[in-house]
Amino acid sequence: MISYRLKNVLLVAAAALLGAAVTTHADTLDDILEVSATKTDAARQSQAKVDRLADETRNLLDDYKTVMKQIDGLRVYNARLQRQIDSQLRRIDEIDQSIDQVTVIQRQMTPLVIRMIDGLEQFVEMDVPFNIDERRARIEFLRTNVDRSDLTVAEKFRQVLEAYNIELQYGRGFETYNATIDTGTGPRDVDFLRIGRIALVYQTTDGAEAGVWNNESRSWDPLPTGDYSAAIRQGVRIAKKQATIDLLEMPIAAPEAQ
Repeated sequence: MISYRLKNVLLVAAAALLGAAVTTHADTLDDILEVSATKTDAARQSQAKVDRLADETRNLLDDYKTVMKQIDGLRVYNARLQRQIDSQLRRIDEIDQSIDQVTVIQRQMTPLVIRMIDGLEQFVEMDVPFNIDERRARIEFLRTNVDRSDLTVAEKFRQVLEAYNIELQYGRGFETYNATIDTGTGPRDVDFLRIGRIALVYQTTDGAEAGVWNNESRSWDPLPTGDYSAAIRQGVRIAKKQATIDLLEMPIAAPEAQ
């Protein structure tokens, strides 16, 4: 009987020990699984952080390459710009030197302009007297402008050159105009015909008289109307564009001996 009870007690004790062991093992397995899950989550977070850092590094590398290309382009641009700046600085130095010489040039230009006007006036007075009033008025205009303070020396010089050019064109021109002169028989209305500077002739409007300018005697010489009247009339018509260009027989002064 005692033996049976002891056996039961032992069985109960064994069962209790087994239950405790099973409970302890279960608690240990849960802890292990929890730790494993924690490590897995930590590894997943670490991998995500690694991937993010890799992407950031790749983006930074791309940005670095882009910036380096921009820097290279800026170096080339800056080098070229520096050459332009150096060229401009040299040009500024040249302009500064020119500005320093402006005062000297202006002091020399004004007497030159005056001498040119004097020479032009002397030439006009010694030249064939065509359009004489217009040419004298032009010279007077130039003399008036010399004393004007609102005109630059360059503008005054340009006006003188323009007057010289007009006189030059007279030597190549072919024109006719009307005027009144004293032919020796009193004032008469005449048609003038100018052929450059080689001939200046006139014919009265009635065709009764004709003459040619003699630059040596500074006077008008009469012309035989029968010899030149038709030629002068034809020349007047040509100058007025009423007739085609043709050969004209005109009284031309002999060239001066050298």
